[in-house]
Amino acid sequence: QVQLSESGRGLVQAGGSLRLSCAASGRSVCGYVMGWFRQVPGQERAFVAAITWSGLSTVYPDTVNGRFTISRDNTKNMVYLQMNSLKPEDTAVYYCAAGYIGAAFSWREYAYWGQGTQVSVSS
Repeated sequence: QVQLSESGRGLVQAGGSLRLSCAASGRSVCGYVMGWFRQVPGQERAFVAAITWSGLSTVYPDTVNGRFTISRDNTKNMVYLQMNSLKPEDTAVYYCAAGYIGAAFSWREYAYWGQGTQVSVSS
């Protein structure tokens, strides 16, 4: 079993930067696809970023491509999301997730989830 815990909740002005961290415990996440998703009230959880276990492949949707960077440190069981040039529409609860090899862009494909952390971007 994998337990995930996000940190980095914060309030930032538009154009600013913020880094989220996700710590894994219980079992090493080495070998898992790691992803970040975000959700606002009343909407479906949306894909933000994913990274393979090796860290050699990453993928982003057009909404964050060029601004967000996902990375991982398997020796520390940590996953990160660096967010730059933040926009008000980035405001959401952000979740880290772990999935088996083959997990991609849908939240339904991930097996383990953190509790979420709030990111608010002001105009």
